[in-house]
Amino acid sequence: MITVEKIGGTSMSAFQDVLANIILREPSRVYGRVYVVSAYAGVTNQLLEHKKTGEPGIYARFAAGEDFGGALDALTTKLKALNAGLAPLGLPLAVADRFIDQRMAALKAYLHSMRHVLASGYLRRDSVLLAAREMLAAIGEAHSAFNSAEILKAKGVEASFMDLTGFDDDDPITIDERIHQAFRGVNPAKQVVVVTGYTKGVEGIMREFDRGYSEVTFSKVAVELRASEAIIHKEFHLSSADPEIVGADNIVPVGNTNYDVADQLADVGMEAIHPKAAKPMELAGIPIRLKNTFEPEHPGTLITKEYVGKEARIEVIAGTPKVTAVEIHDPGMVGTVGFDLGVMEIFKRHGVSYILKATNANSITHVIWEKSARPSFIEELENSYEKVTILPSAVVCVIGSNIAIPGVLARAAQVLADNGINVNAFSQSLRQINMQFVIDRAHYRKAIAALNQALCVEVARAKNGHA
Repeated sequence: MITVEKIGGTSMSAFQDVLANIILREPSRVYGRVYVVSAYAGVTNQLLEHKKTGEPGIYARFAAGEDFGGALDALTTKLKALNAGLAPLGLPLAVADRFIDQRMAALKAYLHSMRHVLASGYLRRDSVLLAAREMLAAIGEAHSAFNSAEILKAKGVEASFMDLTGFDDDDPITIDERIHQAFRGVNPAKQVVVVTGYTKGVEGIMREFDRGYSEVTFSKVAVELRASEAIIHKEFHLSSADPEIVGADNIVPVGNTNYDVADQLADVGMEAIHPKAAKPMELAGIPIRLKNTFEPEHPGTLITKEYVGKEARIEVIAGTPKVTAVEIHDPGMVGTVGFDLGVMEIFKRHGVSYILKATNANSITHVIWEKSARPSFIEELENSYEKVTILPSAVVCVIGSNIAIPGVLARAAQVLADNGINVNAFSQSLRQINMQFVIDRAHYRKAIAALNQALCVEVARAKNGHA
């Protein structure tokens, strides 16, 4: 039995807990486990840009033609400080520092060469920038994976560092081919394999997945090894709501759910796992378990293809305040076959997808990501239809594998009304797995907290009290 396990950046930065709670927790189960690791917390943000705030990192300096050498040197100093913090766990400091010095020196040389190539004008600028972005991203995972393997070896564990970054080779192979070749002859039952979350391939892992690349590597490794289970270790449970909004004492761990629910969460940016990483595992029949690194006794949440709750229940209240509602009103819509096809053609031309769609006789409302509401896109809509209304919004979702509960829609709407929150638009499909409420952005946090309290926390407490 082989499990493939991904360890997130925040957990990696608490590596002593990772050792105690995950890798070395069960002496009889040290082997037979492959770990795909993220960079230490904050490192990829410095290399690329902050994932949440968008604050630019070294990549932005390179792309803008600014001096990036000093920023790389400062990051090297930080990575060595991280190494020093891991020395008490057994990390051979001289070996680790030499590894990062060599990688950063090579990276700096590559980037300087790319700068000259950009100046020549012989290659497409976007292709060169994407290559630079890939190389920068690879450093973080190489650093953390190398250190992890060295610490395990120092503790007497048979461990190997699997470097999928392809930093020193020019092999024109795909991501899948690199993973397949890397595991040829490797027996995870007899050693701990620590794998970089970044994988180099001719197609460019960031071209399609960007910051979700480590989960893609995790997925592909799990499918390659036909893992019995794929486990994601994070600093929190998959819970009924975001603990940063509702408080850690007001959440209910999900426990069990299905891939459909995971897709619904991903659609509003609350990724249990990147949807394009989840799909191959779903097709391969590999269950995913999400665990809290710091609560090793808790079984976490198991995601399978077949699961449907035996009892109807709300599993997650999720959403995002970073959306825009775009309403198209046109009297010509009534009875016109294919009217919305013209709308979708404009969406496609501008590369815009939508989260939610609601219609009536002469209006169509789409909820899109705020960043997609670019002036050129809005201008074409306005030139094509009688009236276009743009409203900065939030969407709040009530999600579960079995929410076909008579009255639950009325209950959710009443909770919002009781808290002075108006519903501007609404959507629910026949599958009854996700109710989506479009509300004013200012009410987002209040809506999440109120729905979580009424539909998840109070229900769970009543059930436990009854039991």
